[in-house]
Amino acid sequence: MNLKFISKRHLAMLVAVVTCTFSVAAYADRLADIKARGTLICATLTSSEPVGFVDPATRQVVGYDVDMCAAMAKEMGLKLEQKGVSVEARIPELTLGRVDLVIAALGWTKERAQQIDFSSIHYQIPIKLIAHTESGFTKIDDLSTKRISANKGSTPELYARRMFPKATVLTFQDSPSAFLALAQNKVQALAMSQTSGVRFVNESNGKYKFLDGILAFEPTGMGVKKDEPALLAAVNGALERLEKSGQNDAIWNKWFGVGTKYNIPREKKLTPISAFQ
Repeated sequence: MNLKFISKRHLAMLVAVVTCTFSVAAYADRLADIKARGTLICATLTSSEPVGFVDPATRQVVGYDVDMCAAMAKEMGLKLEQKGVSVEARIPELTLGRVDLVIAALGWTKERAQQIDFSSIHYQIPIKLIAHTESGFTKIDDLSTKRISANKGSTPELYARRMFPKATVLTFQDSPSAFLALAQNKVQALAMSQTSGVRFVNESNGKYKFLDGILAFEPTGMGVKKDEPALLAAVNGALERLEKSGQNDAIWNKWFGVGTKYNIPREKKLTPISAFQ
């Protein structure tokens, strides 16, 4: 048998396989798969009011992000399949292809943008510190060497570590657990977005307060798996139409706006992601 011939033949087969593999990868199109399926699998949190939480009356997951998932699916001509995820599972679920879109209080950071693509930013929220009212702390700098709790894998955790490298940041699986650590004096402050933290402050009868100053101003977008330009363009197109029609404002006002217990106007409108890169 001619070993030289076999070697060349095997090399040709290897080239063909590699070429085929790269061709499949090049033409992989999540948006086409979604359209063929007819359903948008959209991930939200399930224990973070008001973005995604269980309604005690209906036992259904409701909230701002759930409504945004529904609006996006409708705008894209698809049915919605809502899927619950934890804070730390948001990016893995997306990169593993288990969900199409993540709308789960997903703050943009350079670190996350290396793992997934972000849509245009649809709102921006201050990240604050919450402390006992009688603690004596008045501003966030008072906590620079103290113990701070946060959701594991969240942007409040990231910004607390970045701003206060000498502080001890303890992380927990969800917001209620992070708050419980503050209530039990295991930490001196809780890092949280203003939208999530308002509930704990307002329902405390004055026992807790936001400290003066912010850790960061968090741009929040929707997550799409990397290298899916058609899907990302479709998501951004749907967001632009929702913005022009006023639906983005309407959904925001329903959950966060003036007259709700959060009382936060949506001051910053839809902004291209390029403004933050």
